[in-house]
Amino acid sequence: MGQPWASGRAEGAPARLPLVLTALWATAVGLELAYVLVLGPGPPPLGPLARALQLVLAAFQLLNLLGNVGLFLRSDPSIRGVMLAGRGLGQGWAYCYQCQSQVPPRSGHCSACRVCILRRDHHCRLLGRCVGFRNYRPFLCLLLHAAGVLLHVSVLLGPALSALLRAHAPLHIAALLLLPWLMLLTGRVSLAQFALAFVTDTCVAGALLCGAGLLFHGMLLLRGQTTWEWARGQHSYDLGPCHNLQAALGPRWVLVWLWPFLASPLPGDGITFQTAADVGLTAS
Repeated sequence: MGQPWASGRAEGAPARLPLVLTALWATAVGLELAYVLVLGPGPPPLGPLARALQLVLAAFQLLNLLGNVGLFLRSDPSIRGVMLAGRGLGQGWAYCYQCQSQVPPRSGHCSACRVCILRRDHHCRLLGRCVGFRNYRPFLCLLLHAAGVLLHVSVLLGPALSALLRAHAPLHIAALLLLPWLMLLTGRVSLAQFALAFVTDTCVAGALLCGAGLLFHGMLLLRGQTTWEWARGQHSYDLGPCHNLQAALGPRWVLVWLWPFLASPLPGDGITFQTAADVGLTAS
């Protein structure tokens, strides 16, 4: 019997609509940032060396951000192309009726991707793809560098925001930061002030969201858990922090945070996983 996920539309591929919306949002923020920097007070005053270092930092952050986005989208975490026939016999694997296939432990079916995902963690709505065994590393690095980029943008907007705070009453500023669209539609602020408030709100909210996500997944990473296993209190695959880091990030887990294209092959195949019980038996 043919596998439904192996033919027709490429299930497991990233959905286009979330990608388009995310790209439009990022483009709008970038254009508004340029508008604020060009027509506003500009970036913070810096010396030649400090400005050069800031440009190097910005290039480093953007390369990491775009590189990890590309790796995340190109890495297919699904069971497409994975030979599973017969491997689950006598292993207690679950059977997925949608995919018409036995699936290994820690896998799960995603209704949005319409396919089972190896070591499924969750479905990323912003990028339209599931987070699983093959793209968990770029997802974590993406959270780190996205938070860094947003914080960097917030620093660049510092002088403009400071000038805006000095020019208006606190109540007006609070309303502008909390309800920028309403203030623009009612004609109470200029387009430049709206752009500054919108970009600031986006950067602060995005940095907090990425930072919270990084802290949460960092906890899961050290515990060797997926989100699904954490919600159910399962600790079967916790091999200790060091082994958990290597299992998810590869042997060069310290350096992969600094460059997305650094080779650090994962030790497993996403199908079989060493458990804490196995380690205990081996040690004894």
